[in-house]
Amino acid sequence: MNILEQMNKTKKIKNFDPDSVGDTNNNIFGLPFSSDEAAIIIIPVPWEVTVSYFAGTSKGPRAIFDASYQVDLFDPFIKDFWKVGISMEPISKTILANSNGLRKKAEKYIKLYEKGENPESNQVMKEIRKLINQECKKMNSWVKETSLHFLNKNKIVALLGGDHSTPLGLIQAVAKKHDSFAVLQIDAHADLRKAYEGFEFSHASIMFNALKIPEIIKLVQVGIRDYCLAEKELETKSKGRIKTFYDRDIKSQQYDGILWSQICQSIIAELPQKVYLSFDIDGLDPKLCPNTGTPVAGGFECEQVLYLIQKIVESGRQIIAFDINEVAPGNNEWDANVAARLLYRISALAARSNGKA
Repeated sequence: MNILEQMNKTKKIKNFDPDSVGDTNNNIFGLPFSSDEAAIIIIPVPWEVTVSYFAGTSKGPRAIFDASYQVDLFDPFIKDFWKVGISMEPISKTILANSNGLRKKAEKYIKLYEKGENPESNQVMKEIRKLINQECKKMNSWVKETSLHFLNKNKIVALLGGDHSTPLGLIQAVAKKHDSFAVLQIDAHADLRKAYEGFEFSHASIMFNALKIPEIIKLVQVGIRDYCLAEKELETKSKGRIKTFYDRDIKSQQYDGILWSQICQSIIAELPQKVYLSFDIDGLDPKLCPNTGTPVAGGFECEQVLYLIQKIVESGRQIIAFDINEVAPGNNEWDANVAARLLYRISALAARSNGKA
């Protein structure tokens, strides 16, 4: 940020009332900062081409943006965090329109799988799969280029999905800036399937694809409770590169009297100094995200996840970037409201871990 931008930011801070009603003329959370002035940049990706159950998460970024004006800006853990600045990039109408069009094609392909038929025996379906894989690759490239633009400006970058395939480009961009790091995945699903339903960049394949990035030295999964044998075998054969804390095991430990704080210390012990956080909203109890695409009984309370992230930050580790995905709005703002509050709190913790708050 140059001197003029710093002066403008200082003026905005002086004139801004964080206790007032969220101003919908401003950016996310009602904050007045531009992308040049903000320390944290949010990249919205309204994409859901390969979702395999319920759709709706392409509407997540807009719903979270709209719900964010209801979030109070006071954070007792980080005083005056709002002054650091958060700015969300415009939601791409092109990305959304492309997702909507491709989603209709993907549904035809997926329905054949669900009927027990082989879509690849149909030339039209085969071409649909190829097209979707090509377009998903283009989306990933766009996310990567956009992320690098802001990472090169020393911004903390967060991605707001969209389905869980969307952050691959951000993770790839982070790998260009950091020699080694771990991915901490909060999720109900392992997402280690190879080209699920024929789609190379499926939402169920995000971590399989992320592990192709050599800079990722560890994948630590927390809350997993829905997975297949092939995913379990991949973890078992990973020689420690994948460490999974299953929801069932976490609950069993708690029933036996082991504290969540102790379990968190075990999770943190698996992490290196630099951590990329990937947060699929279905890692939470479904009461907090009832409209997410693939809900699974079980999961966390919000404060459990935030406590874990806070302890990671207090351990001196750095949150180098993060994503929140699979938020789908229903008939009201509940899912988006929960996600907006998580986004603000995690942004504060990420800022603190990077010495910006």
